[in-house]
Amino acid sequence: MEDEENGLASRAQAGDRQAFAQLVRRFQDRVFGFILRMNNSRDEAMDLTQETFMKAYQALPTWRPDARFSTWLFQIARNATLDILRRRQLVEFVPLDAGQPEGEALDPPDDAPLPEEHLSGRQRIALLEQSLHELPVEQREILLLRELENMSYADIAVTLNIEAGTVKSRLARARTAVLAKFQHHAGENRHD
Repeated sequence: MEDEENGLASRAQAGDRQAFAQLVRRFQDRVFGFILRMNNSRDEAMDLTQETFMKAYQALPTWRPDARFSTWLFQIARNATLDILRRRQLVEFVPLDAGQPEGEALDPPDDAPLPEEHLSGRQRIALLEQSLHELPVEQREILLLRELENMSYADIAVTLNIEAGTVKSRLARARTAVLAKFQHHAGENRHD
């Protein structure tokens, strides 16, 4: 998949517009979801997604085939999003079901738990979202890239322009912080 992704990027870099269109189709939903969860504004996320791909197209001559195209693309998306957040000086987390059509929630499969268990699960998700919302942007973005985008430590390091060891330590701190916030909101006492 990485070879195919970079092959398309190389073709796009050589002027193949169809190859770039394929890259847009392949990554637009992921880029949009990442930006939306970072900035909590659907309209801005749509604009920033478009801006990300325009910047990527314009910067294609600077892309190096030794770098994964998706990692490079997420760097562009992250930088564009952080610029907006800095301007607004506001960082919010978008609920995990934000991509669902309005009025539609994430529904469990047919073998769903009992209503009481379902309510408890929804409450725990809401507490998790609240806990994530309270994290500093550096912790939130690293959790989103690892847990939702399933990026490797190496790709996260490139995306955030930090060392791989720093990724591991920041991720560990972010996980600890979100767990502590979650337990606090849930009224759970942590017994070590």
